Amino acid sequence: MSKTDQKRRAVIKGLPALALAPQALFAADRKDRQPNIVFILADDLGYADLGVYGNTDFATPNLDRLAAQGVRFTQAYANSAVCSATRFGLITGRYQYRLRGGLEEPIAGASKTIGLPPQHPTLPSLLKKAGYRTALFGKWHLGYLPVFGPLKSGYDVFFGNYGGAIDYFTHKPGVGPEVPEDLYEGEVPVHKVGYYTDLLAERATEYIGQQDGKQPFFLSLHFTAPHWPWEGPGDEAVSRDIGNIFHYDGGDLVTYGKMVTGLDTAIGRVLDALRHKGLADDTIVIFTSDNGGERFSKTWPFSGQKTELLEGGIRVPAIVRWPRRLGAGTTTDQVAISMDWLPTLLAAAGGAPDPAYPPDGQDLLPVLTGQRAPGERTLFWRYKANAQRAVRSGNWKYLRLNGNDFLFDVSVDQRERANLAQRHPDVFDKLKGEWESWNASMLPITPDVRTHGVNGKVQADHYHADGTD
Repeated sequence: MSKTDQKRRAVIKGLPALALAPQALFAADRKDRQPNIVFILADDLGYADLGVYGNTDFATPNLDRLAAQGVRFTQAYANSAVCSATRFGLITGRYQYRLRGGLEEPIAGASKTIGLPPQHPTLPSLLKKAGYRTALFGKWHLGYLPVFGPLKSGYDVFFGNYGGAIDYFTHKPGVGPEVPEDLYEGEVPVHKVGYYTDLLAERATEYIGQQDGKQPFFLSLHFTAPHWPWEGPGDEAVSRDIGNIFHYDGGDLVTYGKMVTGLDTAIGRVLDALRHKGLADDTIVIFTSDNGGERFSKTWPFSGQKTELLEGGIRVPAIVRWPRRLGAGTTTDQVAISMDWLPTLLAAAGGAPDPAYPPDGQDLLPVLTGQRAPGERTLFWRYKANAQRAVRSGNWKYLRLNGNDFLFDVSVDQRERANLAQRHPDVFDKLKGEWESWNASMLPITPDVRTHGVNGKVQADHYHADGTD
């Protein structure tokens, strides 16, 4: 008999039978069982960049072990093919297209109007209502000070960068002595020395070590790795030499491997801290990516990459471990998306969404615990660059890219090569119509919305046969 069951029997035995109202027992049980939560988000990690997802070029033992101890998703998606848009979906549990800031692909530069409104309910603010301490270490990318920021949107503690990317050693969002560092302790600029991935792991382990076990905590650990610039843990000389933060003239598969293995090592330190503190069994650990992989990522068997609604641009690795509730070494083919984590984690924590902002995401907990079989989903995307749109409904996927329409059965055609639009016109018309109806319910994409795409000027494999981009 587990300790939890022993405790429950002792409680029942010591109370009069008439006092055992189901609501009271549920409340006591829920309070006793509130899990800690560590949400780890990689930046631009490809679907197959981990050993457990098929990578054989380098080792990721810590994340592979995490998967062996928990549940691995095979059909997890990001809310967008680019970073800040997905982060809106993740933190609100809703389609990012409901908010002006969520239309940006991605947010670039300070603005008084483009960001996550501080009054909007968020995953950290709702968990705070449920009794949690909250902290974010790493990338925010949901708007700049003084109007926006993590401390204004539910986090008690913040250490990291406000923008979309920084150099791993200078911690600057650009190159040159005149460029200020984008590294903050709360809302105060700070200077630190070290490889950014390691600095974030250090702060996370310190935070875990400070927990007393009396109050549950929610730790968001949002790495910038393996986002450009292409610098591994030992590449400080590269940092001094680059001329542009985008680093179009740098990087290679070996360097990328060093960045991902550095990320895996950092995550291993955090997992070790949970174990040493005796918190591993009572902590939900989630690992995923904000979008599909970039130029050096492995996305097999999918095609496409970041900024594209092909599977390689939005299909992401996702792992969840919760020893007390979830089986080890299991996989699920449940279709999931970033915005599902808000209702899922609130359900696990005994919290609830704000009724004025109902989630578009779905509570995955019944599937994860085996109480419900995986079910079909209908999910929608759009992306301004190349006029992209997509629907995933069951095994079908409708895709429009640069004015070309496609229908794929992604259960058998993961490469998205066989266009079935003419073979199944009824399915094609249905999904296209559903996308149009959904799109009409979202904020429109206007000319002032910024977007970022990949073309033949920066990647040779994105050439156009007619010589244009």
